Amino acid sequence: MVTRPEVLAIIPARGGSKGIPRKNIRKFAGYPLLAYSIAAGLQAERVTRVIVSTDDEEIAAAARQWGAETPFMRPDVFAQDSSLDLPVFQHALSWLAEKESYHPDIVVQLRPTSPVRPRRLVDDAVSLLFDNPEADSVRGVVPSGQNPHKMWRINPQTKQMIPLLDVEGVTEPYNAPRQALPLTYWQTGHIDAIRPNVILAQGSMSGQVILPLVVEGRYTVDIDNPPDWQRSEWLVRHGGLNMVIPGNQRRSLPAIIKQLVLDFDGVLTDNRVWVDQNGKESVAAYRSDSDGIKRLAMAGIKTIVLSSEVNPVVAARSQKMGIPAIHGVKDKATVLQKYLQDEGVDGSQVVYLGNDINDIPCFPLVGCALVVADALPEALLAADIVLEKRGGYGVVRELCELILSQIDHSDLD
Repeated sequence: MVTRPEVLAIIPARGGSKGIPRKNIRKFAGYPLLAYSIAAGLQAERVTRVIVSTDDEEIAAAARQWGAETPFMRPDVFAQDSSLDLPVFQHALSWLAEKESYHPDIVVQLRPTSPVRPRRLVDDAVSLLFDNPEADSVRGVVPSGQNPHKMWRINPQTKQMIPLLDVEGVTEPYNAPRQALPLTYWQTGHIDAIRPNVILAQGSMSGQVILPLVVEGRYTVDIDNPPDWQRSEWLVRHGGLNMVIPGNQRRSLPAIIKQLVLDFDGVLTDNRVWVDQNGKESVAAYRSDSDGIKRLAMAGIKTIVLSSEVNPVVAARSQKMGIPAIHGVKDKATVLQKYLQDEGVDGSQVVYLGNDINDIPCFPLVGCALVVADALPEALLAADIVLEKRGGYGVVRELCELILSQIDHSDLD
C-alpha cells in the first residue's frame, strides 16, 4: 500500500495589518480575504492539511469557519510588522512535530494578500517539487512588467546614472531592443512550495535550488493598500478568470444572452418606500435604467421584472419602461422556471439580477446570477458577479452596459 505524501498548506494571517486594518477577514468580492487562500488549499488534490497561523482570535474563528485548522496561536513575537516568514514557519513546523509528531513532506505557503490563483496552481507547484528531488523549493513568478536591464541607479555623489545590470554580449543593454534582452520574472505571493528541512535545517524559505512556476500575468494581485483592493475586486468580478473561489465556482456572463430577469425592490429601487397619511406607497427609481433596457431590446435581448412585491407600483414602473412584470410572487424559482419553459428560453442564456435571499433559488436556473453592491450577505455569497452600484442607483444601467460591451467585443472578434 502506497502512503499518500503529506502536503501541509500554511496560511500566515496576523491581526495587526496597518495598510488595510483587519484586511484578512474583510470581505473581498463577497468573501473574507482569508477564505480565498483557504479554498486554494482545500480544493487542491495534493494538499492533505490546511492550517492558518495567526495571533488573532477573530481571524482564527473565521479560518475555522471556512474549513482551515488553527491548532495553535502564533506567539506575539512572530506577529510584528517586521516579522519574517521564516520564524513563522519554523514555529509552526516545530509545534506540529512536538505536539502531534506530524512531519509533512512538503510545505506550501499561501499568502492571503494574493487571493487570485488559477485553479491548478497549488497542485502544479507540489507536483513540480515532487518530480524534481534536487530542488529545494518552487516559487510562483510572473513575467516582469518592466525589464530590469533597462533600469538605472543614480550615484548619490556624482548624480550620474549607472546601469543596474549588464548583459554579456550586449553593448548598452539599456539601448537594446527588448527582444535582444534576457527574459526576466517577478516573484509573486501566489505560491511557495518548500521542503521542510530547508526551513528547519537550512534556515531558509527557499534554499539554493529554486524552480519557477510561471503564472499568467493577468492573475497578478498583491493587496497592500485600498487602491490595490479596489483594482483587485474589479478583476475578480469582471476579469473572467478561471480562479479558485470559496464556495461554488463563479460563472461569467453567457456568450449568448436572450433574456434579462430583474428583481424590483432593491434593484430597480433603493429598497426604500415612502408612505403618505393615506397609506399610499411610492418608490424612487433611476431614470437611465430605462435607456439601458431599450438598448438591450434593440440588441434582441428581452427583459422582464419578477417581484414578490404586491404593490401596483411594480406594474406601473415596468409599464413605463416598456417591459412585462410578474409581481406578487411567493416562489420566484417556480415562476421563473415556468416562464422560461412557456417562452422557450434556454436558462443558460438568461441573466438574473437580484439583491435578496428570495432571489437565490433562481440563481441555478440561469446562466449567470448577479447582485447589486448592497445585496444581502447571503445573496452576495451565492452570486456569480457582484456589480459596483447599489440598488436604485443605476445598477440596472450598469448591467445593461456590461452586456452590451460584451456584445460589441464579440462582434469585433
